[in-house]
Amino acid sequence: MPRSKYQPSQPAVPPASGVRASTFKLLLDTAMDLIQQDGHIPSVAEVAVRSNVSRATAYRYFPSRSALITSVIDASLGPVRKLAADDRKGRERVHELFKSTFPRFKEFEPQLRAAAQLALEQWALQRAGLLEEEPYRRGHRIGILEHALEPLKPDLTPAARERLHKALSVIYGIESYAILKDMWGPGDRDLEKTVMWMADALIDASVREGSGKKGAA
Repeated sequence: MPRSKYQPSQPAVPPASGVRASTFKLLLDTAMDLIQQDGHIPSVAEVAVRSNVSRATAYRYFPSRSALITSVIDASLGPVRKLAADDRKGRERVHELFKSTFPRFKEFEPQLRAAAQLALEQWALQRAGLLEEEPYRRGHRIGILEHALEPLKPDLTPAARERLHKALSVIYGIESYAILKDMWGPGDRDLEKTVMWMADALIDASVREGSGKKGAA
């Protein structure tokens, strides 16, 4: 299945133990708390000050906001990014993925919105020739969804599978969550039911398309 031409940003590997491990955790926890409280992406220098750590030390762990937010999002979504073996059939694996992710969206909504904010901000800066840090690249959901869609492979043509993969990547993320919440103000249960309905509608359309192509053949 085709992948995005951009590889998503990878988080720094946390030190295993000792002072470096505790400093890394302190900086990351401080960044998580600042985003949760204030709703904006702190600078690495701001995180250093709030952590009582020197700026030089903080920049050794997180040389840019991109590096910082990459680790923040990895901490927020880590469990759902693990592509464990799964014997669920058909759309069950897609359902389970969405259902297991909803609580993470609810708990870490400010952090996830901050990541989307940074990507948009950097896009504008890059177009203006003003971007001074490596860009934060999203896209881990591509691999996550590919794994979730694997049981549906026999029911879909390659073209239908690719379209479904791309379409689900639009609704599996903080973007659809934020749009529904900001514009419609639904409760969590109603929001989740709406997103699941969209996912099922996309799967149904793709399976029908696949069945039609097989019948025509």
